[in-house]
Amino acid sequence: MNDTTATLHSGLELKAGHLRLALRPDLGGSIAGLWLGAQPVLRSTEPRLLDSARASGCFPLLPYSNRLGYRRFDWKGRQYSTAGNFGDSPHSVHGVAWQQAWSAGARGDGFVELELTSPSGPDWPFSFHAVQRFELTPSALRMQLTLTNIDARNAPVGLGWHPYFPKRGRSHMQLALTHRWDSGPDQLPVRCVAQPGIDADVAELAFDNCFDGWRGAAQLHDEALSLRISSSLDRVVVYTPQDKPYYCVEPVSHVSNAVHMTEPAQHGLVALPPGESLSAWMQLDVTPT
Repeated sequence: MNDTTATLHSGLELKAGHLRLALRPDLGGSIAGLWLGAQPVLRSTEPRLLDSARASGCFPLLPYSNRLGYRRFDWKGRQYSTAGNFGDSPHSVHGVAWQQAWSAGARGDGFVELELTSPSGPDWPFSFHAVQRFELTPSALRMQLTLTNIDARNAPVGLGWHPYFPKRGRSHMQLALTHRWDSGPDQLPVRCVAQPGIDADVAELAFDNCFDGWRGAAQLHDEALSLRISSSLDRVVVYTPQDKPYYCVEPVSHVSNAVHMTEPAQHGLVALPPGESLSAWMQLDVTPT
């Protein structure tokens, strides 16, 4: 193992005040952990102990979010397929970037970048290049994602983040929303219904839904921390499994399975021309309770 590989496996770190960010580029460009002092802000594991992106604190969603129905889709008059990547699910899930090793890119005072060049193949038929930028201050983590289409064809593109937050005794979330996508038995969205917002204790919720009309902000608080999520994106997936010690508030650019909808662009999916880029940002402001 060379020095670069050893560094990636042990993680890259940023520190600012009492905030510490640990990354695992080799595990899907994921965040191993984010701590305020000894308190986990995200679900957090020391980087040398992390064994998969799915067990991380956060990973990038590229080039699509959530489920792509039945591992196939039509695009610009052609049929394409994708590979299974999520246990026994009949769908492809969360894109492909979380399953690939990223490389360390630019680094400076208070920031680090990770890069990925993803070739076309059985997992995803369109090649792309992606950059993640992480900036840490004593009170906030700011993340930016940029995907550039390096394929010769227009490609369907979406992006987002999949952060996991520790579920504590008094975990509470507040989000302003307008609509909720309900799913059928196959976990794919089938109808959009009014949803005035969420303002409840996490223990009372049982969501695994994408929401429209998000205003790019969420407030999370519990007995340890108060968090504010802000983002340039206007959709969010909320996942509150009642049998897990975490919950998720995921800023995303498109409705789940948008590629199968009649008008994908109306649901946030971008037809990205060759050489063009799509970017978004997310910020997590952290204060002790």
